[in-house]
Amino acid sequence: MFKTTLSLFLLIFILISTTVTAQTDKNIFIFNIEKDEIIKTVPTSSLVQKEIENYIVEINNVVRKFNPIPEKGYMIKIPLEPSIQIENKWMNALVDEAVLVIPEGEDPYLLIFNDENNPFFFTFEGKIDELLKLLNFSL
Repeated sequence: MFKTTLSLFLLIFILISTTVTAQTDKNIFIFNIEKDEIIKTVPTSSLVQKEIENYIVEINNVVRKFNPIPEKGYMIKIPLEPSIQIENKWMNALVDEAVLVIPEGEDPYLLIFNDENNPFFFTFEGKIDELLKLLNFSL
């Protein structure tokens, strides 16, 4: 259990950490959680940004799981440029990236970090079919 928890926190750290090269690289990364690897890289686009903005607007609750990172599924890290201001009852922050968590057999949710890099997991209304189509990715 400890190893699983540690590896999940390392996964989150890897997904949010930025290096000098990553700052100039504005790609979308699709990560297979079970394989523990990036399986696809896609250039960002305004259409993808618009889809993520729609999900952020549709945030309706926080994820209430002890361990919100699933053992199987995908995570899609999407840079936001320009950054988006999120103001809701759980968070008030300028966000420059969002991670869409797609657990196997469950509804997707968002992982967003505030200004202090604290993670917040949010549920949202809406379907991810259009985003997956834009990314040329199927589950």
